[in-house]
Amino acid sequence: MTPKRLQFSSVLALGIILLVTMAFESTEAHMAMLYPPPRGGYGTKEFDWRIHEFIGYKGFKYPCGGYKKGPNTHMKAGQLIPVRFWTTELTKADKLPTKNVPEARHGGGMCEFSLSNDGGKSFHVIAAYTKTCPDVMYEWPVRIPDNVPSCNNPGKCLFAWSWTAALIPQFYHNCADVTIEGSKNGKLPKKTIQLYDFTGHKKGVTFPGDGRSHDRGPGPIPAEVRLASSRKSL
Repeated sequence: MTPKRLQFSSVLALGIILLVTMAFESTEAHMAMLYPPPRGGYGTKEFDWRIHEFIGYKGFKYPCGGYKKGPNTHMKAGQLIPVRFWTTELTKADKLPTKNVPEARHGGGMCEFSLSNDGGKSFHVIAAYTKTCPDVMYEWPVRIPDNVPSCNNPGKCLFAWSWTAALIPQFYHNCADVTIEGSKNGKLPKKTIQLYDFTGHKKGVTFPGDGRSHDRGPGPIPAEVRLASSRKSL
């Protein structure tokens, strides 16, 4: 084989490898929280494109994926937070997409939203969505309960999303740094998030979902939207 042909073959082979790699990464473009902006999240100075991976994957640690403090979002008790999600295929994140975006939703599953005042030692559930969560095509309203305490300790106050998938036993967890203007004598809910599928916790766990692995799901369940949006105290 001549040097030119050898060079062409090498370039062609490299191109095929890159295409296969890109296709693989595309199909493995899992989910991450987009808003409120989490540690390591898309659009932040600390952005790490791997934020969409699950806990236990190549050093991803619980809590918060192991990421350090990120941008702060101010919240108030009683405020409705329009939670949104991100995947590597979502190139315009300033508004909800109008066309379907490829997303490895793993059939949906169980999403819990929680608050922590101790830097992630404990997370207290304020809302949950089942079966159809997560999905980049929708907003997922979560109300900050009226009776939560104020929290103004940088690095300690967190708004978190956790997800146990439906079609594969994987656990995802992102944290947004927040300050909360809450109730004077407020308390965090007693219920804490469910932890599965990584070291130290029960493995092989999945939750019922909508079965749509990479396609747009049917969206938040209306009854769960009403509950997550209107619950004033926990």
